[in-house]
Amino acid sequence: MVCLVSRTGRELQRYNNMGGRQVVGCIPYRYKQDIDGNGSNQLEVLMISSQKSQRLMFPKGGWELDESLEEAACRESLEEAGVIGLVECELGQWNFISKRHGIYYEGYMFPLFVKEQLDYWPEKYLRTRVWMTVGKAREVCQHWWMKEALDILVQRLISLKQQQ
Repeated sequence: MVCLVSRTGRELQRYNNMGGRQVVGCIPYRYKQDIDGNGSNQLEVLMISSQKSQRLMFPKGGWELDESLEEAACRESLEEAGVIGLVECELGQWNFISKRHGIYYEGYMFPLFVKEQLDYWPEKYLRTRVWMTVGKAREVCQHWWMKEALDILVQRLISLKQQQ
């Protein structure tokens, strides 16, 4: 059973030693299937709109005291994008300035290999979600650090394919 309510509030939020929030995000991905349901090598990533605008980004949110980084990544992907999958090895950690607060936040990003896409999820009526190619995602993504994480994911997947 899946919880269909987003966490709210900041009581459990983690902060760095400079007072900036620690946030965790995922790049949900899959390989496109053809009409017959056969897999292909074409990588697709899932982007979501911001709550405040139609700007696109990957799911991310606060890392809370009662969860691991990986648990936070799964939770954010479920709450914001309505996808469930396998969290893979961390892509990296970035420091970026919050536009709203003007202080450095810490952002951690993970790949999430999508196994299930839900019809209903906690933020279904707050956000739109769209599958797209990596090239399109890189073009429309609003955060430089998420673009860097995407580049790392693509290189990792290419490297894994070459090893096979």
